[in-house]
Amino acid sequence: MLKKGSKLNSILTGSCPKCQEENMYVDPNPYHLKKIYEMHEECSHCGLHYQIEPSFFYGAMYVSYALTVAIGVAAFIIAKVFIGLDLIASFAAIIIALLLLMPVTARLARNIYINIFVHYDKEAAKKK
Repeated sequence: MLKKGSKLNSILTGSCPKCQEENMYVDPNPYHLKKIYEMHEECSHCGLHYQIEPSFFYGAMYVSYALTVAIGVAAFIIAKVFIGLDLIASFAAIIIALLLLMPVTARLARNIYINIFVHYDKEAAKKK
């Protein structure tokens, strides 16, 4: 499922989308909130510059919006349908889920967004 060369591997691990050899983030743990958005300038393995153009990752906000809507809907359905909570408690479950998953959502949105534009390159992975 997470074999090297797949988009899913790069998205879920936060690795360079071109060579998938290095983590794009300075700190791989998204719950270190002070360093949540700190990224390396470029991949030390293949040289891919992560900030493709100025303000490149502003587009990830749209991906983040879609992810948070999906999480909110899933949290509501789980709370209301499967657990049987009332309406107010179900909305509280949405808020709690979104707050707890915010760091993961933020990084996942960036990973998805850069993987839309950059594709895996076997030759780049063989470098060094």
